[in-house]
Amino acid sequence: MMRGVVRYLRRNPSLALGTVLLAALALFVVIGGMLVDIEDARPLSAPTLRAPSWEYPFGTDRQGRDLLAVMIAGTPLTLRIGFIAGFLGVGIGTVLAFIAAYYRGLLDTVIRGIADIGLTVPGLLVLIIIAVSLKGTLTVNQMAIVVASLAWLYPTRTIRAQVLSLRERGYVEVARLSGMSGPAIIFFELMPNLLPYLAATLVNAVSAAILASIGLEVLGLGPIDAPTLGMTLYWVNFNAAMINGWWWWWLAPTVIIVMVFLGLFFLTVGLDEIANPRLRRTA
Repeated sequence: MMRGVVRYLRRNPSLALGTVLLAALALFVVIGGMLVDIEDARPLSAPTLRAPSWEYPFGTDRQGRDLLAVMIAGTPLTLRIGFIAGFLGVGIGTVLAFIAAYYRGLLDTVIRGIADIGLTVPGLLVLIIIAVSLKGTLTVNQMAIVVASLAWLYPTRTIRAQVLSLRERGYVEVARLSGMSGPAIIFFELMPNLLPYLAATLVNAVSAAILASIGLEVLGLGPIDAPTLGMTLYWVNFNAAMINGWWWWWLAPTVIIVMVFLGLFFLTVGLDEIANPRLRRTA
């Protein structure tokens, strides 16, 4: 079995590269958590503005935080926001899309209309308004809910289009004629055929949620006391670290953010290759 997995990953280098990048980040967090005291991610736990050294490999910031500890603590927090928002968005979008596309009629008109109207509204502006109203009390989990409030719109439209094409297939018609109920057809006939596509949609939604959360945090609208990657960049901007030449302060979060997005991008491409037979490589 392991040999078959390795053989397939050779045929799908995007999936392999995405997996390697995300696995490297996971190892960084797990091993780093064993070697570094996460308490050093708090202010005044280290000397201020120290360049990278043996004692502080990533340096320290103006608040007196060990940036290595900040990255180890902040990376999973940022990913948590993305995964919570992504799962909620795709979960809600999937349910609405299957209901709309399979049952059609008034339900389809209402759900499609809400999704289409929602997609025309500037999402970042809406998120800013929501985040501003909660500023000062926002936690990491609440931040994820804020981002998830709009994360279901795009999955609803794209998954609905996929279901519309599948519901006319012959095996679905046979299932209807055999007396299967609508929910049974959705769960046992339609959904299994869309699992690779749903997985790719989920990864894409997680990536979009992380991007949205970082954007809000850089504006100072995130969980102000949490050492997330976005809030680290907010403090970089607030203290004019780039102008003052404190390059180590912004370099670490930037590199990790790039690794996160590259890993999720290649993972999406690899999963899309599984979902779309026309993209599959030959052995």
